[in-house]
Amino acid sequence: MEKIALLTFNGELVCFAHVLLNALDMKERNHEVEIIVEGAATKLIKTLHEQPDQPFAALYKKVLAQGLITTVCDACAAKMGAKQSALEQGLTLVSDISGHPSIAKFIERGFRVITF
Repeated sequence: MEKIALLTFNGELVCFAHVLLNALDMKERNHEVEIIVEGAATKLIKTLHEQPDQPFAALYKKVLAQGLITTVCDACAAKMGAKQSALEQGLTLVSDISGHPSIAKFIERGFRVITF
């Protein structure tokens, strides 16, 4: 079993969907997996939550239900207009380093970080 953090920056829906798919696959294969949502990708947590008819919204809901999104960038969520939605969804906003999550903390906890 490996500890893997999937760091998603890209705001393109198809790229974000691949993060979601890989997180579910890794969990199914008994890896410890966490998703970190940063940058433009933070806007997608709002879109997929508030627009259930969007492609991949059901996939997003499944990932949420399994608690795989552990970290959302506080500064980027605010900038992208998704902070309130993140709070309503019960997601954890993190602002370790100038408003952004510290990736070093994941490495120190033994996670391999994969960036999308």
